[in-house]
Amino acid sequence: MTNTIRNDWSVNEIKDIYETPLLELIYKAATMHKNYNDTAEVQVCTLLSIKTGGCSEDCAYCPQAARYNTGVNVHALMKQEEVLEYARKAKEAGSTRFCMGAAWREVRDNRDFDRVIDMVKGVNEMGMEVCCTLGMLTATQAQKLADAGLYAYNHNLDTSSEYYEAIITTRTYEDRLQTLDNVRKAGVSVCCGGIVGLGETKEDRINMLHTLATMPEHPESVPINALVPVAGTPLEHNTKVDIWDMVRMIATARILMPKAMVRLSAGRTSMSVSEQALCFMAGANSIFAGDKLLTTPNPSFDEDNAMFRLLGLKPRAAFKAEKNQTLAEAVEAMVH
Repeated sequence: MTNTIRNDWSVNEIKDIYETPLLELIYKAATMHKNYNDTAEVQVCTLLSIKTGGCSEDCAYCPQAARYNTGVNVHALMKQEEVLEYARKAKEAGSTRFCMGAAWREVRDNRDFDRVIDMVKGVNEMGMEVCCTLGMLTATQAQKLADAGLYAYNHNLDTSSEYYEAIITTRTYEDRLQTLDNVRKAGVSVCCGGIVGLGETKEDRINMLHTLATMPEHPESVPINALVPVAGTPLEHNTKVDIWDMVRMIATARILMPKAMVRLSAGRTSMSVSEQALCFMAGANSIFAGDKLLTTPNPSFDEDNAMFRLLGLKPRAAFKAEKNQTLAEAVEAMVH
């Protein structure tokens, strides 16, 4: 295993890593994590659903799809004042990144998008990293968000290209990759990962990791979600994801993408502190904090603070990557 950051992984190389005996895999991932990151730091993010339900997509896991009867109440776009107040409370509780999610298939150039732009500006002025997940974006829309101060954009692949159509038929895999390309070209950092437990095979997990790890630039953030089955969706009867599957995915992602923020995302409510500790040891260094992830339950800030104290973890400062880059450039200038 090399410490060099690579974008040319083969599927067979990733398969060999993924199939490494578990304790050896955790050790290798932990070593890689320590070589590239402060292992005591965990990025604390808060995700708010600013527009809920009524989505025209058919994502088989999603309670916000209009075609499924899941009991989710449809809410129009929140007012800016409400969103900024939520962001202030999140910052006070320790979050350094604030993500706003809207249940849209794609962004439309209308007053709602203009309101989101104003929300991005408002959160950015608080000194938080601002992230959005709004569906598909054009290059022009991505640039508008970047100009407003957007730090990151989340657009997950969900699964492998081979299994994708078993989960979603209302947009293509290529549509997702195009949005990610638009985001990257606008200078916004990419947040992109997937979901474990959709009914995919081991090969699908490996292929999804291959797509992520061979992008021209690795995603800045890689969320690894455990499916939270929701009554009324086609996947409501899927079995709970085994913790060892999550650990294996996180560890492999850490080895493939050493500098990425590997986010322990949806599904944490069903994990014990011990299980989450294994995920951190395997290379996870980011979480979502707050009572909800869009519409699904999530551990509270108080629970996470207690876990951080127990494990000796601390929140990662906002904009740390930029501060480190500025410092490195200053040192380089002094040398020359």
